[in-house]
Amino acid sequence: MRRALPAGLAAAALLAGCGSGPSTQEQVRQTLDEFGRATAAKDYQALCDEVFAPKLVDKLTEVGLPCEIAMQRSFEDVENPRLTIGRITVADDEKSAKAEVRSSATGQKPSQDTIELVPVEDDGWRVSSLG
Repeated sequence: MRRALPAGLAAAALLAGCGSGPSTQEQVRQTLDEFGRATAAKDYQALCDEVFAPKLVDKLTEVGLPCEIAMQRSFEDVENPRLTIGRITVADDEKSAKAEVRSSATGQKPSQDTIELVPVEDDGWRVSSLG
């Protein structure tokens, strides 16, 4: 005969088995991984739709071009881009994050930069500044 767990213990057991999902730092790293993947694949649509924060997209379109075209022109001569993610710092209020990154490409001098990210409601973390 099985005995039922008290409601509080059952809820705690259920939550313990589910996990709480990726940490904020892991979410930021996932966005940066996608940034590196999309850049290497020249997937400018993904950069504009899934990686960049809406305010950054707005800034990019101020030149009178859609974001995808602006990115294509920026990266058209870049071969084999690589992004290495270093230290990630999330603000105490979790309203911003900064990541130290190293970017490199064939025939270009490597660069150390800081990328800023912000959480976008229901969309995870997005790049808000490219350093």
